[in-house]
Amino acid sequence: MTKVAPERLNPFLSERFGPGETRLTRIGGGQSNPTFIVDHGDRRMVLRKRPDGGILRGAHAIDREFRVMRALRDTDVPVPHALVFHDDPDLLGTPFYLMDFVEGRVFPDCRLPGLSPGERREIYLSMAGTLARLHAVRPDAVGLADFGRPGDYFARQLHRWTSQLRASSLANDASLLALSERLAALQPPDDGLTAIAHGDFRLGNMLIHPREPRVIAVLDWELSTIGHPLADLGFVVMPFHTSPDEYGGILGSQTPGIPSEADFIDAYRAICPGVPAPQPFHIAFALFRFAVIFVGIADRARAGNAADPEAWRLAPLAGRLAERAWQVLGKTQPPLWMDRPCRRSPCRCRCSMLNSRAKSRATFRRCTGCGIGWSESALR
Repeated sequence: MTKVAPERLNPFLSERFGPGETRLTRIGGGQSNPTFIVDHGDRRMVLRKRPDGGILRGAHAIDREFRVMRALRDTDVPVPHALVFHDDPDLLGTPFYLMDFVEGRVFPDCRLPGLSPGERREIYLSMAGTLARLHAVRPDAVGLADFGRPGDYFARQLHRWTSQLRASSLANDASLLALSERLAALQPPDDGLTAIAHGDFRLGNMLIHPREPRVIAVLDWELSTIGHPLADLGFVVMPFHTSPDEYGGILGSQTPGIPSEADFIDAYRAICPGVPAPQPFHIAFALFRFAVIFVGIADRARAGNAADPEAWRLAPLAGRLAERAWQVLGKTQPPLWMDRPCRRSPCRCRCSMLNSRAKSRATFRRCTGCGIGWSESALR
């Protein structure tokens, strides 16, 4: 687990913000970059740092996170005020940045328990409007013209996330690899639309006003780039296609007040009418990408450098999100699933069973606990 010693950070803070006592409190719940509340004197800030240990290429880009928040500070997109970025790892072991602390509520459960139907509706519509206002910002107008390559966004993203999958513990996961190939075949022609894409735009990354049903800050910008607006829009409507036990979806929950998926998209398109409604490809792509993200989270947990040490428990979500993606595409996964005893002794995820499936003369095995997958010869 990443630790930050206040005594190491204090001279750095005192030089920039004046002398004072430094206190740090770890913020739980995140699955990516370790995050701390920093109280220095009478000032409260948030510190985000890259995790310790090895990481996948392009992951944990806190430098991009800092840059995009600085660029958006004078727009109507609500972001915390980014204060300072420090790229020298000698101080805390990895690069980090500081931003102002924003008091607000975080809702990891998209059903918004404990709120009235009216509050739920307003929060969802505020989220749709916030995303639309982000996509309405022209990158060149805020100094982000070189923040990413325009055009062929989905082709490049499919290549990126498939490459990350192949470099992970699920490199032989036949379902995810087949989904990647299917998405590549269904990819629509490039329509030329570009926007600042957040990359992880969902309710859990919004700060909601302490008392009012509205978004006051968008967090976790590490995946942001110049991309296609439908990538974000397809991603933010994922909860309509996943269940509450699949990282807080709302499918089948019958929660009063939450607008329909169509109403949510209409609210977004009222501000960005030039962006069409997402098609099954865009939603399935979002589910595939989220599945690969969970693979990376589980891999970091097994390596001991995840933000949440219990993150290995999330590994099975990759397979479940892949199943949802196939459903969105109107297809179900073809394999015949059979429970078989785990042949790994002991299994790193502490489970005792794994799933196995036969396909032609190959057998694919995936541990139901840790999600590790591999191919073996056909069962005899």
